[in-house]
Amino acid sequence: MLTVIDRYVMLEVAKVFAAIVATLFVITASVLFLRSLEEVNLGALNTETAWRYLSYQLLRDSGHLLPPAFFLAALVALGRMARDSELIALQACGVGSVRIYRSLLYLAVPLALLTAWLALVVQPEASAKIQVIRHLQGDQATQIAGLQAGRFYQPDGGAITFYAARFDADKRLQGVFLRDHRAATPRLVLADLGYYQETRNGGERSIVLQQGRRYDGAPGTASFSISAFDRYQLQLDSPEPGPVTRSKESSRKTMDLLDSEDPSDWVELQHRIANPLALFALALIAIPLTATSPRQTGSGRLMLALVTYFAFFNLQRLAEDWCNLGVTPAWLGSLWYQPLVVLLVFALLAPRAFWQAVRIQRLWSFIYSRYRVY
Repeated sequence: MLTVIDRYVMLEVAKVFAAIVATLFVITASVLFLRSLEEVNLGALNTETAWRYLSYQLLRDSGHLLPPAFFLAALVALGRMARDSELIALQACGVGSVRIYRSLLYLAVPLALLTAWLALVVQPEASAKIQVIRHLQGDQATQIAGLQAGRFYQPDGGAITFYAARFDADKRLQGVFLRDHRAATPRLVLADLGYYQETRNGGERSIVLQQGRRYDGAPGTASFSISAFDRYQLQLDSPEPGPVTRSKESSRKTMDLLDSEDPSDWVELQHRIANPLALFALALIAIPLTATSPRQTGSGRLMLALVTYFAFFNLQRLAEDWCNLGVTPAWLGSLWYQPLVVLLVFALLAPRAFWQAVRIQRLWSFIYSRYRVY
């Protein structure tokens, strides 16, 4: 059963955690949104694809936001309680670090389950969807749908060269240049107006040109012809993406990684498991990094908390790279950095009374061995 103290500590940490997660989510969404707009500006994505691409990226990266957010929330909430002398009051009432740990674990367990679901299930599916969108960036319909004025496009492996000089107020194309090499006879089409259309039911995509001229064949040959038209429609091939080919480790299903014997697949599996485990590792070092007494200096512990934060997540990438390159043995894996960081923090912030008791014991042993009475 949750006690009053457990509910109070969990509520304080949960409020800060929600604020930090919302802030990190907004920052991440803003950065990804700017990158998506850049690709839309370059014509690699159309508007509809850009929104789906952005949503899949947010789902892919959401699992990485929870462990650092929980660590920062625990530090901020416990630091506020320490400044208001609430932790000292709790210690005076017999509520020590073990009870605080228990309260943090009550909150860390459901967050770890959520992080595990995001890392093991949602992340590979979102990565697979992103891979499909990246593959469709080479499709001619996708390129033409996201075209920009004043840029040349060569979809279908360069068999088609498309150019639009500008857009009018109705978003129609003006000054259209089209070179089609797909047939045996080359074709050049120039048009004053044009627009892109897509049927809702069948999903057929095409470019419709108006008031233009068409040049078929090679100039100077007998088969060369010139014709004018009022309407010319170019059908664009837009095949369905079909089944997802999960070529990257990040897009492969977790069960496939479990059945694989490839070392890179095992590193990817450990990378997904690292996020849920990081919640418990960071919860263990959150309390020692909090100055619980007014006599303890908070600036040194704050600096150590920042160093620990950056070292923890930088060591994660370093351990994965070492495991991929074979620098560390395969049996060690890539999760060794978590217990290492926890042990280092506890070694640096061991209770002063412990070291004082060690010094007294050594001094007493020295005196007894030097001046003992036979």
